[in-house]
Amino acid sequence: MASTTSDKATPQRRAELLQNLAETKICFAEASKSLSHAPTLVAVSKTKPAWMTRACYEEGQRDFGENSDIDLVNKAKKLADLDNLRWHFIGVMKKTEGDDLRRQARMRELTTVSNLHAIQSLTSTEDADIYNNAIPADRKAPLNMLLQVNTSGEVQKSGLQYVDTETEAADSPLFKLACHIIEHCPKLHFQGLMTIGSQTESLASSERPNQDFETLKKTRDVLEGMLRSNPTFDGRWGDNGKLLLSMGMTADFEAGLRAGSHIVRVGTGIFGARRMK
Repeated sequence: MASTTSDKATPQRRAELLQNLAETKICFAEASKSLSHAPTLVAVSKTKPAWMTRACYEEGQRDFGENSDIDLVNKAKKLADLDNLRWHFIGVMKKTEGDDLRRQARMRELTTVSNLHAIQSLTSTEDADIYNNAIPADRKAPLNMLLQVNTSGEVQKSGLQYVDTETEAADSPLFKLACHIIEHCPKLHFQGLMTIGSQTESLASSERPNQDFETLKKTRDVLEGMLRSNPTFDGRWGDNGKLLLSMGMTADFEAGLRAGSHIVRVGTGIFGARRMK
C-alpha cells in the first residue's frame, strides 16, 4: 500500500486512499473467514484531514478512530452530517502536573460527541467516574468502554496488568475497574479489552501465534468466568455474554483476526504515515 507524502485533496491522493482502503478490506475479509462473529474494522485517521474520513465514509466505511481527543472532537463537528458514522477514541489523555482541570474538561467535551461509540483506552476508576458524570442526559445508549491491557509489559505503554488466574485477578486493578463500571457507572457499558502488542510479536505474527494476543485472550477468559459467577452482573457487560477483544493494527491486524479479535484498528495501512505536528 503505497503512500504519497501530501495529504492535499487531489484526485491522485483520493484514489490512493481508496485503493488502500479496498486492499485493507480484502485482507480483512480473508483473515475473518474462520470467525464465528462479524469483526469491526476501525479506520484510524490520526493527524489526517477530515476529507479523508469523508472519502472513506463514501466508500462504505463507518467506524473511525482517533488517538487525539482534540482531533476526534474537531472532526466530529466537521462530519456531523454523516449518518451512522461511529467514532472510537483509542488514545490516552496523559496526566500532567497542574493540568488536571484542563484534562477533565477535555474528557467532558469528548463525551458531547453524540456518535462517540466507544472509548478503547480506559485504565482507571477516576476516569470512569469523570466520563460517567459528564455524559449528556439525552444520550440514548451507554458509552462503550474497553479497558486497555498492557500485555507486553513495556513500560512506555499504557494499560493495566494482565491476569492469568481468577486468584490473581480478584484483587487486580483490571477486575476492580470492570466491577466499578458495572456497579457504579450506569451511563457506561463495560464492553471488552484492548491491547497494543509489542513490535517483536507483531513482526513474528506471520510465523507463530502472537503472544500478546494470546495473553489478552487468556485475560478475557478469566474475567468472563468471574463476571458470570455474579448473577447480579447478568446482561450488564460485554455483548451477548462475551467480552469483545480489540487487538491488531496495520502490521498485525490479520494475526489479530486469526486470533479471534472482534475489532482491529488500521491507520497507516489506509491513510499513510501520520503527519508530525
